[in-house]
Amino acid sequence: MLADGYHDVPPGKLAAVVTELDMRAPAPLRGHPAPAGITLRHVPAPGRDWYRALFTHVGADWLWFSRLRLGDGDLDAILADPLVEIRAVERDGQPLGLLELDFRQDGACELAYFGLGPALVGSGTGAWMMDQAITRAWSHPDRPIDRFHVHTCTLDHPAALGFYMRSGFTPGRRMVEIADDPRLSGTLPRDCAPGVPILA
Repeated sequence: MLADGYHDVPPGKLAAVVTELDMRAPAPLRGHPAPAGITLRHVPAPGRDWYRALFTHVGADWLWFSRLRLGDGDLDAILADPLVEIRAVERDGQPLGLLELDFRQDGACELAYFGLGPALVGSGTGAWMMDQAITRAWSHPDRPIDRFHVHTCTLDHPAALGFYMRSGFTPGRRMVEIADDPRLSGTLPRDCAPGVPILA
């Protein structure tokens, strides 16, 4: 347990407060239609280069790094797993958003990744996309669940936590994550997330 007060974060590291949220029954859908030209395409067993490019496009500004640090074999195993559903939010055939559902834990589905690239942030796509996520998580024909969960952190979009709560998730756990700054290792470009200073 962390004691009250300030705790130094070593140079080269990031610190984030992570909130885990649960949904124990299907939340009411918002009923937002898809914005014009927007589709959601299931991409079974995507290629790692395609996936890494979309993951970076969506997550670079929020310092998403976990999947970028995986070796090729480990990432390929996840992408090929039939219990991991990867869907691309596309406009005119161009992938601009990522929805990833992970059913590998019995009785549960994790909203592993949920995000939109800069061109779609604020377009109303997120509310429609969440309706799709809730529907697909709770209606999988082979993997019934009693828990749908997601986590977000203080490095994510400032509206993310409130958005998840409005979507029907309930905060249940809070953690502190310490990790190497991905901009210092070259995992992400140094100009990502300019609002988060690099302390080398």
